Amino acid sequence: MLRHRLRHLQFPVFQNGREVIMTTEVGSTVPRRQLGRHLRLLRERAHVTVKDAAERLEISPQKVWRIETGRGQERIRSLDVEGMCRVYAAPPDLTGALVALAKETKAKGWWQSYLDAIPEWFELYVGLEASANHIRKYEQVLIPGLLQTRAYAEALFRMHQPAITAEDLDRSVTVRQERQALLVRALPAPPVLRVMLSEAVLRQPLGGAATMTTQLRALRAASEAPHISIRVLPFAAGPTRAAVAGAFTILEFPTNFAGDPTEPPTVYSEALTGALYLDRPEEIAAYETAWQDLEIAALGEGESREMMGSIIKELS
Repeated sequence: MLRHRLRHLQFPVFQNGREVIMTTEVGSTVPRRQLGRHLRLLRERAHVTVKDAAERLEISPQKVWRIETGRGQERIRSLDVEGMCRVYAAPPDLTGALVALAKETKAKGWWQSYLDAIPEWFELYVGLEASANHIRKYEQVLIPGLLQTRAYAEALFRMHQPAITAEDLDRSVTVRQERQALLVRALPAPPVLRVMLSEAVLRQPLGGAATMTTQLRALRAASEAPHISIRVLPFAAGPTRAAVAGAFTILEFPTNFAGDPTEPPTVYSEALTGALYLDRPEEIAAYETAWQDLEIAALGEGESREMMGSIIKELS
């Protein structure tokens, strides 16, 4: 009965849309966002405003908003969820399911131990990346973090932060290597990773020729894995719509018992001081179109490995 009820509530999968993330999440990322969407739908169906809900629950409107968006530093208490369900007249079995989901938000990800080395706006991405089962990346300038060697990552951090201390450098690189563990994990199965790289990414010798040679060899070796695809967009292909979009990542997530995604597809686009997390249907569609352009213009996997090999020879 409970599964049937959850399946047919048709919770919205797209919300908030274009928004800069500047807060720190605590606990498991996906359960927090799921719980928030469910509570928001219940409130809207009960025709209760955020202000009215806050007054009846004797909490601040900001807290209601943080719970509904899955953000905020405080943990989501079972008592708050029970109170919301009572105000929104949720049936007992659904209330029980949402209280159980609230308990799952208390789980911590490995990255919680490295919050001093992760920008606040990037922490949400790390949690989503760890939960995704399909990751697509387009890069115009740099090797993606999931595929960077330690030497390449160190050179990159030094370039962005010339005054970085040895200790901070080590912690930052360690976080990057911890992220890479998801590509070789046993359970759950590693995500499918599909990468499109501009030829410029391969030809910019970050860290010097030796560092770049090692990085390209590692990249070529990674491309042999069955769940990893790396393709190069050659200069000869000319510009595509992705050139306007800039570097971006499309994250997709596993399905639940009803066959629906546990999270809506999300596009991540990073800047120097923040990031965009996009999940509106029209936004996802725009980036899907850009990705399809890349699929048409890029070299095949074998040709891409050949190009990497040629550049390695040039660097040597």
